[in-house]
Amino acid sequence: MFIFSSDNKKSDNSIASRDIETIIGKGTALNGNIASNANLRVDGAIEGNIETTGHVIIGSSGIVTGNISASSLDVAGTVTGNVTTVGNLSIHSTGQLVGDVRVKSLNIADGGVFRGRSEMDIHTSVPAMSAPAAVVE
Repeated sequence: MFIFSSDNKKSDNSIASRDIETIIGKGTALNGNIASNANLRVDGAIEGNIETTGHVIIGSSGIVTGNISASSLDVAGTVTGNVTTVGNLSIHSTGQLVGDVRVKSLNIADGGVFRGRSEMDIHTSVPAMSAPAAVVE
């Protein structure tokens, strides 16, 4: 399974670019937490937690240092932090994730890097927007 191509078009397993409401572009650095009910794509750098009920894509140039709580997550860049999803976590061949994960399903492509503990839970839920970001222990 390969979701990202060189021109960032979607495959059948990814959300369409028109469905992404928020983009942190390449060359943009953000220091702070993001709380959203929308889909998010990160091609720049974020230092802070991401909490959304939507889907998150970390592009090949994307770097996130912080915890992520989302509906699902695709990692083609670098994530350093804990992850909670109610759906799928995919680490692509260019992706790296260092942290503990609690997910419904986990896919790691050849070349993808995962360092941490994983817990697969069909009953995992994304915390309500008013709650602080969850930390997986």
